[in-house]
Amino acid sequence: MQNAISKNLLSFIKNSPSPFHTVASIVKILKRDGFEELLENEEFKLEKGGKYYVVRNESSIIAFKVAPSLDNLSFNIVASHSDSPSFKIKPIADLATVGYSRLNVEAYGGMLAATWFDRPLSIAGRVIVNHDNVIESKLVNFDRNLASICSLPIHFNHQANDGYKYNFGVDLFPTISQEKVSFKDLLIKEFELDGELLNYDLFLYNRQEGYFWGNDDEFVSSAKLDDLQCAYTTLLGFVKANNNNNVSVYCCFDNEEVGSLTRQGANSTFLEDILRRIVVSLGYDKDSYQKALANSFMISADNAHAVSPNHPELTDQANNVFMNKGIVIKFNAAQSYTSDSISSAIFMKICKNAEVPYQIFTNKSGIRGGGTLGNISASHVSVCSVDIGLAQLAMHSAMESAGTMDNEYMVKAIKEYYESYFITTLTGQITINK
Repeated sequence: MQNAISKNLLSFIKNSPSPFHTVASIVKILKRDGFEELLENEEFKLEKGGKYYVVRNESSIIAFKVAPSLDNLSFNIVASHSDSPSFKIKPIADLATVGYSRLNVEAYGGMLAATWFDRPLSIAGRVIVNHDNVIESKLVNFDRNLASICSLPIHFNHQANDGYKYNFGVDLFPTISQEKVSFKDLLIKEFELDGELLNYDLFLYNRQEGYFWGNDDEFVSSAKLDDLQCAYTTLLGFVKANNNNNVSVYCCFDNEEVGSLTRQGANSTFLEDILRRIVVSLGYDKDSYQKALANSFMISADNAHAVSPNHPELTDQANNVFMNKGIVIKFNAAQSYTSDSISSAIFMKICKNAEVPYQIFTNKSGIRGGGTLGNISASHVSVCSVDIGLAQLAMHSAMESAGTMDNEYMVKAIKEYYESYFITTLTGQITINK
C-alpha cells in the first residue's frame, strides 16, 4: 500500500528538521508552482488570478490564491502547524561533566520522553550572525549523528520498567563529545560562520529515516507526523486545486505545541493581518472584510488518536478511529475542537463529493484530550470552522505511525474543498458551490 504521496511525505519530513526548514520546504513547493513572495513591510499589489505567500519569523507561512473572476469575496482557509515536540538548546549550551560534553536543553512541547533515548540525534534551526551591524539569519542543519541521550542500564535503574519518572533537568541532556567542546565554536566551525555569532534557535531532531511497515506496507512511521503529515497533504491539495470564485488560503503556523502565544503563532494577528490586506489590496471597502468572513470557512488540520492496539479501552466505544479508514472529524463538548453540527456537515459533504471516507472522533468521557489551533485562530478570525486530522499512533513520540492511504484521502478532500465556495442565506442555510 505504499504510494507516491506517502513516499514524498517522508522526503518532505526529512528536509524539514525544524519549523524554519519546514517553511523553507513549503516555499520551495510554492515557488515551483509560480507563487510570488510578499513582504509584510511593503505594499501588497495583488491581481486576480495571482498566487502569493507571506512568511513571518521564517517559521510560519500564509499562502493564498486569488480567483481569476473573484465572483464571491470569501476565504477558504486550511491551517496546520510547523512545529513538533522536541528539545530546544539553551543560549548557554555547554554542560561539562567527567569525560563528556553535553548540551543544556529544555523540553519544547509535551513529548514522550522515553522515546528520545538511544536515538541518532542531530541539531537544526537558525543562527543569528552580525555582519558590520547587519543582523542576518541563516538556516543550519548538522545533518549527521551528532548527539544521543543515552539510557541508564537496568543495573543502575531497577525501577526503569516500573514507572520511572524522568527528570528533564538530569536524565535528558544529550551527549555530543568525549572531549570538551564549546557549542558556539562548533557552530562557527561547522557552518563557516563569518561575523559575530549572536544567538540561535536550535532544536534536537531524530535522524532515523521514515519507513513503511505492516503486512501490506499499510503503515508509515516517521518523526514529526504530527503535524507535518497534515501540513504536507493539505499543501498538495491547495496547490492542485483550481477555484474561479474566491480566495484560497493555506496557513502553517509555528508554536502550536507550546500554546501559539507568539507573533507567528495561531494566537497572533498574522492570519487576520493578511486577510485584511488582501481585501484592501483588491480594492474593496472595509465593510467587505466582515461580509467576506460571513461566507468563509476554516479547516483546522491536526492529527488525531487512532485506537491503540494494546489499550483500546482508552478510546470512546463508539466515536473511535483507525488508520487508513479516512479523514477524522474531531468533536469535544468543551470546545477544544471547533467542529459543530453545521461545520462538520459541510465537511462531510465535501468528503462525499470527493469520494473520500471520513470518521468521527471524540475523547472517551473522563479522559482529557489535546487541543488544536482551530479555536485559537477562530478567536481572531471568526468563521465557520471544523477540526479534522489523520489517525495516528504514538502521538508525540520521537517516531510516530500513521496510515498510508489516509495521505491520499486528505489530498483529495482538501482539493475538493478548495474548489468549492460557500454562501450563507438570511435563513442560515449554507450552499456549497463549485
